[in-house]
Amino acid sequence: MTVPDPAAQSTNSVLMIRPHRFYANPETAADNAFQRPADGDPDALSAAARREFDFAVATLRDAGVIVHIVDDTAKPEKPDAVFPNNWISTHQDGRVALFPMYSPLRRHERRQDIIEDLRKRYRITEVVDYSAFEKESCYLEGTGSLVLDHVNRIAYVSLSNRSNLKVIERFAENFGYEPVTFTSTGPDGQPIYHTNVVMCVGTKFALVGLDMIPNESEKKQLRARLEATGKEIVELEPEQVANFAGNAIEMDNGQGEKLLILSARAVPIFNERQRTVLARHVRLVPLKLPTIELAGGSARCIIAEIYLPPL
Repeated sequence: MTVPDPAAQSTNSVLMIRPHRFYANPETAADNAFQRPADGDPDALSAAARREFDFAVATLRDAGVIVHIVDDTAKPEKPDAVFPNNWISTHQDGRVALFPMYSPLRRHERRQDIIEDLRKRYRITEVVDYSAFEKESCYLEGTGSLVLDHVNRIAYVSLSNRSNLKVIERFAENFGYEPVTFTSTGPDGQPIYHTNVVMCVGTKFALVGLDMIPNESEKKQLRARLEATGKEIVELEPEQVANFAGNAIEMDNGQGEKLLILSARAVPIFNERQRTVLARHVRLVPLKLPTIELAGGSARCIIAEIYLPPL
């Protein structure tokens, strides 16, 4: 196991939750334009999601990523359990953050036994629990809401009803990040539900749907912050964002090679210039997730990266 570099953007260890009962969560459909109706037998859908999950795990392991798998529990039902990055984040100083969730069904995903399991392998110094903000109807859904530049200590956040400014500021103060906020909108004019579907920050590059930010001042500020921190910007078209091209995550294979984990849907719609830029920085590792993507999240969402120091 590679010891995380406290100054590194990416890690090579991840937590993933194998789904038990998978379906498109009706509580999240109203504000998640990426979610699609999941027709068919629920048992068949769940089985298909598990097959996609298992193949994704095998692909990541073949690429050199260390994957810790936890099975979802049968009760209570947690249709989005395959997306753990929304409720937990881990940090190089040994802290773990737990986040307030918009959907009541999703609040059951926070599991103490998972934290205790991590303690057996990693040093956890503190658990910072923001879930009490749910009582105030204030939400911040982990690294779905927060796209973190760990090296430059910047938290990029697209504001929405799942990314509340009050909680953003509390997290930023506690963990030492500068918040850079903006609002991105979809074709329907509604705010994008999670930042990590519209942007991804790697060590030396950033994928971002700048054209989806209607406020010119916010757009210029975001571009300027990315350029000032040395990121080569890959601008994404709305159609590419709709196909989860922004829902990607940079990982390390443990040998110094940078990987970009992303949806297989995104790869064929990159143009030649985008491919050239990405090839300078990462090797693409596509995951086929057509069933899981019906719930509105893709490759980045199924990964909760582990930055904790190993024991």
